[in-house]
Amino acid sequence: MAIKAVTFLIFVYLLVEMPGISAMVPAVIVFGDSTVDPGNNNQISTVLKSNFAPYGRDYFGGQPTGRFSNGRIATDFISEAFGIKPAIPAYLDPKYDIKDFVTGVSFASAGTGYDNATSDVLSVIPFWKEMEYYKEYQSKLRGYLGNDKANQLLSESLHLLSIGTNDFLENYYTFPTRSSQYPVDKYEDFLIGIAGNFIRELYKLGARKVAISGLPPMGCLPLERTTNIMHGSACIEEYNNVAKDFNVKLQSTVDELNRELGGIRIVMPNPYDKLLEMIQNPSLFGFQNAETACCGTGFFEMSYLCDRMNPFTCSDANKYIFWDSFHPTEKTNFIMADHVVKTTLAVFR
Repeated sequence: MAIKAVTFLIFVYLLVEMPGISAMVPAVIVFGDSTVDPGNNNQISTVLKSNFAPYGRDYFGGQPTGRFSNGRIATDFISEAFGIKPAIPAYLDPKYDIKDFVTGVSFASAGTGYDNATSDVLSVIPFWKEMEYYKEYQSKLRGYLGNDKANQLLSESLHLLSIGTNDFLENYYTFPTRSSQYPVDKYEDFLIGIAGNFIRELYKLGARKVAISGLPPMGCLPLERTTNIMHGSACIEEYNNVAKDFNVKLQSTVDELNRELGGIRIVMPNPYDKLLEMIQNPSLFGFQNAETACCGTGFFEMSYLCDRMNPFTCSDANKYIFWDSFHPTEKTNFIMADHVVKTTLAVFR
């Protein structure tokens, strides 16, 4: 641990003190939802938090941080794989400041989506507000590093987006407003339009390395499977088909943006196939359970319904693909991150 700490300090010194010297990716800058929120929701007024046991029981020191997992999340492992740091801090966490954010920061908020109506469901940070925080971060970064170093860092940093599942499962399929306004294919187009404009805004602000994640097989999340009792708790194929269709459209938009925006490199990590492979063949990855969650039955356990009083939480999360009814275990996060780093993100290494 001491050696890691010294290495990290040397890296930061080189980045800040020596102009023009940096890693291929000096920082990972994150936007999105609970898949990549390391604790921003702890600092806002919402019921959707995870800053209590058993969340974080396998994190450093066994401490809950606001990550919706028993340990680290995928972006933590991605940062570590790029040789940066083992965990990305939450922008709103008062324990950190701009010195900590030089090498990576997350603006993500659990429960949010592309659609503003999605963030309203549980009173979380809307996607547009994450962009406002990013602009504020840029201003602080320039004050700390100076314009030239800050601009260089921003252009070389990986800007990573992981978002979209909540728009369907928390919003479109739960409340009638959007589903009465849009058939599902048009709602997909609406969301992808927001995604495209968000990336254009990042480009105007200096981002040149962007990864935007597709949707997972959301019909196979424990909550969806356990509420699908009439069909033997199988995955809900309607939801999975929407995810696949969305991902095809998102890839097309990524291709268009790569042609439209000079000098940018946008990639689309697609979690769908890898996660589905794990769900369909759990033993190949060392898992014993792909249907229910470690925290309880997988029925409704998330946030406050996955707490220290829950008598059903498993003893070994490494046997489970899912930690709670919506979110992967640390082991799953590691496998997914390792796969993405070695495939889609390899162009940035």
